[in-house]
Amino acid sequence: MDLSYPADAEAFRTEIRSWLAENLPDGWMAAVDRGETFEMSSDERKAFNEEWPKRLYAGGWICATWPVEYGGKGLTTMQGVVLSEEFARAKAPLRADFFGDTLVGPTLLQWGTEEQKKEFLPKILSGQMRWCQGFSEPNSGSDLASLKTTAVLDGDEWVINGQKVWTTGGHHADYCFLLTRTDPDGPKHKGISYLLVPMRQPGVEVRGIVQPDGTAEFCEVFFTDARCPKDNVVGGVNNGWKVANSTLAFERGMSATTGYRRFEEEYKLMVAVAQENGAIDDPLVRQRLMEYYTKIQILRVNGLRSLSATLAGSKDLGVAALGATNKMFWSEMHKAAMELALDIHGASSMLVDTGSGAGSWPGTAREKRREGYPVSAMMSAFFFSRSETIWGGTSQIQRNIVGERVLGLPKEPQTA
Repeated sequence: MDLSYPADAEAFRTEIRSWLAENLPDGWMAAVDRGETFEMSSDERKAFNEEWPKRLYAGGWICATWPVEYGGKGLTTMQGVVLSEEFARAKAPLRADFFGDTLVGPTLLQWGTEEQKKEFLPKILSGQMRWCQGFSEPNSGSDLASLKTTAVLDGDEWVINGQKVWTTGGHHADYCFLLTRTDPDGPKHKGISYLLVPMRQPGVEVRGIVQPDGTAEFCEVFFTDARCPKDNVVGGVNNGWKVANSTLAFERGMSATTGYRRFEEEYKLMVAVAQENGAIDDPLVRQRLMEYYTKIQILRVNGLRSLSATLAGSKDLGVAALGATNKMFWSEMHKAAMELALDIHGASSMLVDTGSGAGSWPGTAREKRREGYPVSAMMSAFFFSRSETIWGGTSQIQRNIVGERVLGLPKEPQTA
């Protein structure tokens, strides 16, 4: 593993830092240098959220590693890494179109036809087109290949029938990248196709799933004779399983060298509270804090291993398994860490205003949007950590994949 970055990448780092200093609000970088989060009023934050994506687009920093012919900047892998690192260091948001930028866009770059790339990629990049992911079904979550949604070719269109669930943002999406069964007689992994389906059409019904906090971010989507063009198959008919695994790899492998940073911020918040309320005097608390810190460093090094393997073009199966193992590692690490955060705060964990409202607690931004939902940012992060071992592939299923496909262990016995 080579920890040094080439000279041209470091030169590019200087360019990014200069751009951020010129374009972020006055005082932002000074706050970051002090180890603080830049504070804004609600009106200032609203204005920033409206203006910032425009600046990113004008600067060419949205999907900047995509080829120039599809609207990207054509950055190298290392330049893309440096871009992510500098935005993370500055605590500056890149655009949050997760499904378009991170999942379906890279999938189209790998598997899409030239016509599909020219049709969809520029619209994803410009923000004209919003996406949702149609994978899970009521009885096909962990065992995704058992999905029942069907697509039957009718002339120049696919006719789609079935149901998807836990479809984040389905009520806002223009398109869905959808897994459907196109060969009912073939083996379950080999009869699936990956379709790009318009959401705003007759035959597509979206129902929000109301959660305890009153929001309905997740949706159920019902397809009743919905249609999409014949040419909207990505990667070939009945090859959807391979294409979908590429999408999941992009989801699990994102932010290889920056993902650890949010956990470092949380670690600092925990230490500060433990020092303030005396919990740091408990040797068990200190031991658990150091266990968390150690695992954060392991995550950082594993990210560098993944980057080195990518740059070397390695096809080794063990390297390919890093995405699955890292996802298991950080999600379970974070779940345990948030239990530690509750123990450090003690009974005050139950208070709405306990802990820092800033910092990098995952869930802080969501908590601020949910007026009337009585939970602190820290407790919101605790709740969210429980879900992290589920989305993107449950820990149990990831262990099966690594055991069976990497270690060559016997398949798990099937129930009768």
